[in-house]
Amino acid sequence: MAEPDQAAAREGVIAAITAYTIWGFLPVYLIFTIAVPATELLMHRIVWSIPFGAVIISMRHQWRDVLDALTKPRRLGWLSLAAFFIAVNWLVYIIAVQNQQIFQASLGYYINPLVYVLVGVAFFGEKLRALQLIAVALATAGVLVLTVSGGEFPLVSLVLAISFTIYGVIRKQISVGAMPGLFVETLLLLPIALGGLIWLTSQGSAAYTQASPTLMALIVFAGPLTVVPLLCFAIAARRLRLSTIGFLQFIGPTLQFAVGWYNGESLTPARTICFSLIWIAVVVFCVDSLRRNKS
Repeated sequence: MAEPDQAAAREGVIAAITAYTIWGFLPVYLIFTIAVPATELLMHRIVWSIPFGAVIISMRHQWRDVLDALTKPRRLGWLSLAAFFIAVNWLVYIIAVQNQQIFQASLGYYINPLVYVLVGVAFFGEKLRALQLIAVALATAGVLVLTVSGGEFPLVSLVLAISFTIYGVIRKQISVGAMPGLFVETLLLLPIALGGLIWLTSQGSAAYTQASPTLMALIVFAGPLTVVPLLCFAIAARRLRLSTIGFLQFIGPTLQFAVGWYNGESLTPARTICFSLIWIAVVVFCVDSLRRNKS
């Protein structure tokens, strides 16, 4: 590697680790803001992402990209659909953490790359390589153990994995950058979020109207907490190989799992077997990615 490439790679690794670490510790933030109902917190996340997103768009001189996305009906239609699925993903994740289901949330993001593989097979004519097949089989076995032996169907995990996969597939159909795309998506969700907050306020049931200064600051912090990791991820995606990002992406669910454990969630025998199989599947998946990258 030439020196400039080494510098870019270092920046990419730092950016990726920053993004996945923020996402990994996101449950801590949601625990601190548990006094705010999930739907209201989602509305705040959308509203406060707009000003922080606008600052980033201005710094990166991407207003032309935003305008281009807003004025092309087909692109706007895809972004509207993407906005729906990312909103579902955010809401389910918040509900999961608030209901002490961080393990399930973590499981969802462990199996997310494997769901991507299955979508490639089902809709894009891709074929499973041997190690991919083994990884998918191990993950499926883990989910079945949790469902049958543990009596705990991982609905949260599957909704998170599937909604984020659909979101990712939709975004691949649109030639728009990560930051302009997210800004347009939140802009499309803004009327609903503002309308919901106005209605809650008029009913006297909005949590933010009775929040302490500290809690209000945390609510506003939802903006940069949404925008900053995505920006870091966009930087990493431009500077790193996909296989490198594939390895690093498991930082997030691993930290989420640790937070769930620290928060007192029970690691039952069924969950232990499930996560053990998932972790083996992750190793197999990463080995396959490394071998493919070398070839």
